Amino acid sequence: MENSPVIAVQVCYLAPEQQWLQPLSVPTGTTIEQALQVSGLWQQFPQTRQYKVGVFSRIKPLEAEVLAGDRIEIYRPLQVDPMAARRKRAVSKS
Repeated sequence: MENSPVIAVQVCYLAPEQQWLQPLSVPTGTTIEQALQVSGLWQQFPQTRQYKVGVFSRIKPLEAEVLAGDRIEIYRPLQVDPMAARRKRAVSKS
C-alpha cells in the first residue's frame, strides 16, 4: 500500500447515547478491517469487534476494500425483534 494514492473515508458508529464519526485518509487498497484499526474505533469500543459492518447500509466482509467516499458503518445487534414489535403495536391498537 506504500506510495498508493490516498482516499477519504468515514467510520461511523451509533451507540445508544452517543455518536462516533471519524473521517480518515487511507491508501487505495485499504480493507475495512485496516480502516477500523486505524480509526481507533476498536480501542474506544472493543465490543464492536464482534458486530457486523457494512458500507452505506450494505453488509460487507472485513476483507472488502474501501473506496473513496465510503462510509463504514458498524451495526449493533437488534434489541427487539422487528416482527415482535409490529405484533405488539398491532395488538395495542385493537
